[in-house]
Formats: sequence, structure tokens, C-alpha cells
Amino acid sequence: MKYDFSNVWNKTDNNLVYGIIGDNYERILIKFTSIKKSKEKTNEYFVSGKSKVKSNICHFKGKITIVGINEFKQLSFGVDDEYKDAGIKKQGLLTAVYEFVEDEKQKGSGKFSGKLESIWYLDKNNLIQYNDIEINSDKYFNNAFIGVWKSNNSGKQKVCNWGDYRVPNVNCDFDIGSGELSVSQKYQKNGWWIKPKSEWWL
Repeated sequence: MKYDFSNVWNKTDNNLVYGIIGDNYERILIKFTSIKKSKEKTNEYFVSGKSKVKSNICHFKGKITIVGINEFKQLSFGVDDEYKDAGIKKQGLLTAVYEFVEDEKQKGSGKFSGKLESIWYLDKNNLIQYNDIEINSDKYFNNAFIGVWKSNNSGKQKVCNWGDYRVPNVNCDFDIGSGELSVSQKYQKNGWWIKPKSEWWL
């Protein structure tokens, strides 16, 4: 796999990366602080980052392993074909699996695991870019992490999903927004009415 997809997963402003943990859809913040492609296995990426639930912050390390690359047969160039002359060569969807392990010495730590889907495009310089061509579409989202978090202490498992601009794979009564994420009143108390501090991971 000659292309480097590492910049696809860290493009979006962290305030627009939304995640849930547990059946009550408590808010979780995820930030990747480092993503590096493996030199030995070209489909593997080593990842470091931090997670935050309420006031609890944990460090994690792990990897993303690409398991499939699908190219779109028909290219999309956005509203009014604004990208038509940008020299885009390919567009597609990657599928991957991930496993991130939080520091066992830290309070409330565990392990994230699941599947990932991301859309990308190949630019005129043969570099992989984050595909935000359709970002103005009401249904746009990217980097859908769908999986679970398992406690290091109790072994208890919770649903844990996050993504750019929307939370993937959630009940229809959670996100009631059309053009952008809007969390329903039912779940607001679970950390959604508090605006996270910018660069909380530093």
C-alpha cells in the first residue's frame, strides 16, 4: 500500500469530532496526538492520543489497520462542480479495524476496539487527502469509528462510537439535527450541554 492515509484521521477541528460512550450516550472526546504509518506493514498506523469523559482524561496508544480500499466509480466534485478542475484522480472509502489501549495506571482506563470507515481522495500530486468535498451536504460525516470500550478493571464493555461532524450508528432519537448535529433534550444532561475547552488534551 504505497499511499499514506495518516492525515485523513486528524484533519477535523476537535470541537467537531463527536462521540458517545455507554447506553445513555454520554459524551466522550477523542483526540489523536500522533499518527505514523508503519515502515514494516504498510497498512498499519501507530496512534497515540487522549480521551476525555466528564473531567477524566486518559492517554492511549494503539493502531489502525486498513483492511480494505474501495475506489468510487463516479467522482464527485461538490456543489456546482467546484472541484472539477482541482486535478482529483481518485476518490474512495477505506475500511479499517482499530485498537487503542489506555494507560492502565490511569483512573477509569480501558480499551477501544472496532471498525472504521473513512472517505478520501487522491490529489493531483498523488497525495491522499481528507475528503470534505461534500461537507456542505446535510448528511456529510467522515471517520466513523464504531465499536466498544472495555474497562481495564471490571472488564465491563460499553458501546463507544465517534466521528467527524456526526456520531455514527446511534438511535434515531439522539441526533435530531438536519444540517448539523443537534443532540435531543433526552441526552443533553450526559455531557452535551458543556462546551469542551479548546485544546483540552494539552
